[in-house]
Amino acid sequence: MNLPNQLTLLRIIIVPIFLVCMYAVFPYHYTISLVLFAAASVTDALDGNIARKHNLVTTFGKFADPLADKILVLAALAALADIDGMPVNGIAVTIIAAREFMVSGLRLVTAEKGVVVAAGIWGKLKTAFTMVTIVLLLLALTLTEWIAFSISGMIYMVLLVLVVISVLLTVISGGVYLKGYWSYIDMK
Repeated sequence: MNLPNQLTLLRIIIVPIFLVCMYAVFPYHYTISLVLFAAASVTDALDGNIARKHNLVTTFGKFADPLADKILVLAALAALADIDGMPVNGIAVTIIAAREFMVSGLRLVTAEKGVVVAAGIWGKLKTAFTMVTIVLLLLALTLTEWIAFSISGMIYMVLLVLVVISVLLTVISGGVYLKGYWSYIDMK
């Protein structure tokens, strides 16, 4: 197994550890969750770049990399939505999950016709922005562990705006994918 695929697999393995840290209450569990999520996000940036640069693109990577991204982001958002006082809720998680299912379905439909739905700029922007937003949400939780920090007022509003922008980028990127590949959807 090549390095990019190992990084992708590592990202998938980190997810359950991240979730245990999010839900188990022990000293600095949010800090550890932040470190795990940030490390997993870095593997997302590295694996594709290494694969393309060194001609290590594989079928496994094409399948597992976007799946690992979806699992990581949705797990983090679902865990954050469970925490009182966080500006993430079931509506945001549902919209983001629905877009991910839609794009995955689109990839299945187009694959039958020999067409690959590659990640476009809007999809990459959506993923990067959402991962940065999650890091900032986790950072806010981490600050509650280290200092007398409250996620309220202006901080809450800034985090809420970031979540809303993530949702909007999700909707826009989903619409771009749907528009670009609509002709492959047989509605007869």
